[in-house]
Amino acid sequence: MKTVVLLNQDQMGHGDVDLSRRILKTFLQKAIALKGLDAILMVNSGVKLSGPGSEVLGELTMLEEQGVDMVPCGTCLNHYEVTPAVGKVGSMDEIISAMGKADKVITI
Repeated sequence: MKTVVLLNQDQMGHGDVDLSRRILKTFLQKAIALKGLDAILMVNSGVKLSGPGSEVLGELTMLEEQGVDMVPCGTCLNHYEVTPAVGKVGSMDEIISAMGKADKVITI
């Protein structure tokens, strides 16, 4: 089963920012256990996670080394002025295509 994760912000959930970032880091550490994890798509402020200095860059790099595609949105990268340190810059067409091919999309 193909699974993609959509990160649409630079934290997990709403509420305390420190807690939200800490639980996102833990989620990414555990995400390799997701059966068939094919890609992590990043949009809006989620693209900040792919940049140098990101608190989860190590986790994203580890997942990428395990074969998970990292796809930060090019328009969003430009908006936030982020140069990705992980992944391949993607267009909205590529992001939609990955979502359409997936059996399951998990939005964080």
